[in-house]
Amino acid sequence: MADVLSSDDIATRLKDLPAWSAADADGNSALTATFEFNDFADALDFVNQVGHEAEQMNHHPDIDIRWNKVTLIQSSHSAGGVTVADFELVHRIAAATGLS
Repeated sequence: MADVLSSDDIATRLKDLPAWSAADADGNSALTATFEFNDFADALDFVNQVGHEAEQMNHHPDIDIRWNKVTLIQSSHSAGGVTVADFELVHRIAAATGLS
């Protein structure tokens, strides 16, 4: 099982991901970001890109779609918080979509 990162480690790693912030998800540490698009179709395109990256890693965020806004919540449920794998997926999402 992967090690959960400390809040200090999370804060340091978030410095190069301006769209993302630390959060709490079901009592565990998490990463979250909300992205706004022109319309629902653009939001769905983004979600499909996220889904592709998540499938590649077999590591999946919680996704909430509200018309043109998509909120991602990323943590390692099995580990009980944020791990290196969560940051790896977030960086892959940023590279694939151009949104960090």
